[in-house]
Amino acid sequence: MIGRLMNFLKACFRPPSSRYVNSPADSSGRQDRLLWYKDAGRHVGGEFSMAIVQANNLIEDQSQIESGSLSLNECGPFGTFVGIYDGHGGPETSQYINDHLFHHLKRFASEEHTMSADIIRKAFQATEEGFLSLVTRQWPVKPQIAAVGSCCLVGVISGGTLYIANLGDSRAVLGRLVSATGEVLALQLSEEHNAAIESVRQELQSLHPDDPQIVVLKHNVWRVKGIIQISRSIGDVYLKKTEFNREPLFPKFRLKEPFARPILGSEPSILVQTLQLEDQFVIFASDGLWEHLSNQEAVDIVQKNPRNGSARRLVKTALQEAAKKREMRYSDLKKIDKGVRRHFHDDITIIILFLDSNLISMASSNRGPSLSLRGGTTLPPSSSSSSSSTYGNGGF
Repeated sequence: MIGRLMNFLKACFRPPSSRYVNSPADSSGRQDRLLWYKDAGRHVGGEFSMAIVQANNLIEDQSQIESGSLSLNECGPFGTFVGIYDGHGGPETSQYINDHLFHHLKRFASEEHTMSADIIRKAFQATEEGFLSLVTRQWPVKPQIAAVGSCCLVGVISGGTLYIANLGDSRAVLGRLVSATGEVLALQLSEEHNAAIESVRQELQSLHPDDPQIVVLKHNVWRVKGIIQISRSIGDVYLKKTEFNREPLFPKFRLKEPFARPILGSEPSILVQTLQLEDQFVIFASDGLWEHLSNQEAVDIVQKNPRNGSARRLVKTALQEAAKKREMRYSDLKKIDKGVRRHFHDDITIIILFLDSNLISMASSNRGPSLSLRGGTTLPPSSSSSSSSTYGNGGF
């Protein structure tokens, strides 16, 4: 087992785009029209499965899994990092997070030679500040970037400890074995920030006691200021800095009155817990999955089927549910092109980390080759999918 761990190959790839067609990057995953997937891969603590399905004209989800060193030097922490970045209003913020958050985390971990909730919090803050600087620079020529934002879900496994940090409504769910019954129960690890949740509305009202319109029920959906559902994010600068909430920003984003304090927050909710022998896997996914599957339904699908293709299997089940809600066949839904597809489901990104307690224990003391894997670039036309390699039979 140690030999297999130390023989991991270094890999760096992202879902194929037009720039990567017929290049070596295509061999790292497979594409089927609007779906990109890697059915099976290795991280230092076990295996993983990954899938992304596009619904928007420009995919707004970005994601990454980084395994190996979590710092810029050899003295820092070692482990696995997962990021799910669900953008809205455009792809700019989620792409920025994908390009910068992990680097910030490694920088702070190098300075302190450890991993902690505080380091993750600092990485989120540095990413938020960096994107604000980008908006400030681009405002004169691209003012609409002020209305682009992203949810941000991060998982870090290091030294047998699991860290979950979240902004927005992506979700991390743990599958834990109950030894007495053999069942695998779903435990939600991430705290969500969506105005549909009563406690979130109460938090907003307590933070803005002088604003009776801080949350508004619009078309039967609770929204912050009647505009957006999430209460925390990276980006969305137009609801954090009043100087960006003005012309030439589109009227639908402009508030009638200036605001004295940020309406949306950027402080992540962070959970820290020691991994147990009974912990089987963690599902990280954007809310596009959870709109169609409950936590336990997702865990059951992963647990009752082979690991190979698990993420793709969850995507298929979610799309089958989306088709059923519209009283149509799943095969017909798959034929609908991006853009129009958004009327039926959202972009969906899923990364499943399977947990091997022996490997996690060894990874806390060993230093092996690294893995870097990112997802969410624009997918190529279906005619290019034949250049990709097959990884198992996830059953899409």
